[in-house]
Amino acid sequence: ALAERTNLAGVRHILLVLSGKGGVGKSTLCTELALALRSAGKRVGILDVDLCGPSIPRMLRVQDSAVHQCASGWVPVCLGQDGALALMSIGFLLERPDDAVVWRGPKKNALIKQFVTDVAWGDLDFLIVDTPPGTSDEHISTVEALRPHQLLGAVLVTTPQ
Repeated sequence: ALAERTNLAGVRHILLVLSGKGGVGKSTLCTELALALRSAGKRVGILDVDLCGPSIPRMLRVQDSAVHQCASGWVPVCLGQDGALALMSIGFLLERPDDAVVWRGPKKNALIKQFVTDVAWGDLDFLIVDTPPGTSDEHISTVEALRPHQLLGAVLVTTPQ
C-alpha cells in the first residue's frame, strides 16, 4: 500500500467522467477539459480506463507513443514542451492501436488497479479519469482503487434522448 500512497500523493484533485451509455462524448469532454485546465496553467493527467475503446491517445494524436517503466512504475506519456499534460491508456500497451481488448472482469479489474497504483504521475493539479460507458465492474474497481485519495467529484455526461 506504500506505492499506492506515493504515486497519487502529488495529485491534488481527481475527477471521474462517467455516462450511462456510449458515444455521448466522455473522451471528448476529458480531452477538452484537460486542455482547458492546462491552458489555465494547471498540470493535468488523463487516466483512460476505457479498456475496450481507448480513444484518448488518438484524440491527442499520441497513439504511437510508448509507456516506459521507472522505479516507481509506469511513466505516463507527456504532451507539450512543458510536459504539463500526462496521459496513461491501455492504448499504449497494445501491439496495434486498433487491437480489441477482450478480457473478463478479473483481468480488467487488475489492470485498473495497476493503473491507479503503478503510474508515476508526479505533481498534478488534476487527474481526469475517462471511464467506459455504462455502470460496469470497471467503474466499481476504479472508485474502489481511488477511494483512499482525494476524489474531487464526477462529471456525468448525458445526451437529450
